Amino acid sequence: MSIYRLALWSRMKSPWIYHINTGSCNACDIEILAALTPRFDVERFGIKLVGSPRHADVLLVTGPVTEQMAERVKRIYEQVPQPKFVIAVGTCACSGGVFRGGYTIKGGVDTVIPVDVYVPGCPPRPEAIIKGVVLLLQKLKGEAK
Repeated sequence: MSIYRLALWSRMKSPWIYHINTGSCNACDIEILAALTPRFDVERFGIKLVGSPRHADVLLVTGPVTEQMAERVKRIYEQVPQPKFVIAVGTCACSGGVFRGGYTIKGGVDTVIPVDVYVPGCPPRPEAIIKGVVLLLQKLKGEAK
């Protein structure tokens, strides 16, 4: 088994997530915190929120990418070890949302870094966020075969 396949297998069993807020209204952040509570129990999927992008497998990004945050998001994305994955949570992260067209808004996260899974909603429910992570895990399972 190659190192890459071994890393994919371990990420399927226990994805470690680093959360970035690029300028959102914090509604998506509250829903992410709700998904981490015992009521929704994302730990059953092995999901762990980590404090450093160097320890993460998945970036969970909320909010539209502003001019000020674009370079920071790229830098954080580069700090995540390979293979890395990105989940855009909320309408703002997916497309820029209601802020799209503003003079400081570049748009959704995909204008700066590649996105693997989109979770639309304003704000998306914790169930939708969990479904997005499960979709990513299914995508990883397809890559591992």
